[in-house]
Amino acid sequence: MRKTILAYGEVLWDLLPTGPKLGGAPFNFAYRAHSLGDRGLIASRVGCDDLGRRVRERMQALGMDLTYLQTDGQKPTGTVHITLENKKPDYYIVPDVAYDTIEAAPELLALAPACDCICFGTLAQRSPLARRTLETLLERAGGQAVKLLDINLRKDCFTRETVTASLEHADILRLNDEEARFLSEFLGLGTPSLPDFCQTIMRQYALQLCLVTLGESGAFAARANGEAVYTPGYRVEVVDPCGCGDAFTAGFIHRWLRGDTLARCCELGNALGAMVAMQPGATEPIAQEAIQQFLAADRPRTVTADLASFIPT
Repeated sequence: MRKTILAYGEVLWDLLPTGPKLGGAPFNFAYRAHSLGDRGLIASRVGCDDLGRRVRERMQALGMDLTYLQTDGQKPTGTVHITLENKKPDYYIVPDVAYDTIEAAPELLALAPACDCICFGTLAQRSPLARRTLETLLERAGGQAVKLLDINLRKDCFTRETVTASLEHADILRLNDEEARFLSEFLGLGTPSLPDFCQTIMRQYALQLCLVTLGESGAFAARANGEAVYTPGYRVEVVDPCGCGDAFTAGFIHRWLRGDTLARCCELGNALGAMVAMQPGATEPIAQEAIQQFLAADRPRTVTADLASFIPT
């Protein structure tokens, strides 16, 4: 059964050394969810400029619904300047842009109760208006929708208030290992290991699930009931890492909403993340058949020794 998955936040242009690519973590996630057969939607805002026009054209070409993409008459479409150092991205996120003014439009609030999942991060909460809109949206959704916090901590784009409020709104937390180490110190959790971090943050903020992506080493997932699994990553030739984490999250939630196991949810997430890393840009299409072939192949894996005991038998 098709699920309705709404991503709230930034749609923008990643200005890469190889040229501009449409991105933004919420948009990347929404597109990947859409490509898996779910109703992947994006609630965002673009400017009345050429970049905004190109966002709409690209979304149409990808077969996505533009209903919840707002237009701002004054602020420009969002952009991020990206440089790659040793294949790792460094970001300059342009401030005061259209997605900072997402409004609680009637059609957006009417959608909320029909959502199976609402995914949000911290970047689109850097303005009071967009933060209030998100809070209203989550309140309207009620308990039916899974609230998925893909935290995406970006320099100078979050505060302790937005981080803690986001955690309090969430059911599921997704972050990478660097963010986990940062949050452990930032929030004073005092957790010496990744499994300890997951259990502590779930207990403190009443989360149901914590997902930590580890780059090429895969992902660690833990539930509040004590279940935890580690799924090693796929060893691939990295072309562009932008959007890998978003693809993992889309693959994971696609299976999670259908009641699949933690391990199988992580396996699809790992596969999608690896496949995105093998191509330029975060939103290049990947065929369903290619995903199945990737999963079926006997590919080399990268294992983190400290987590090996959590690999399902």
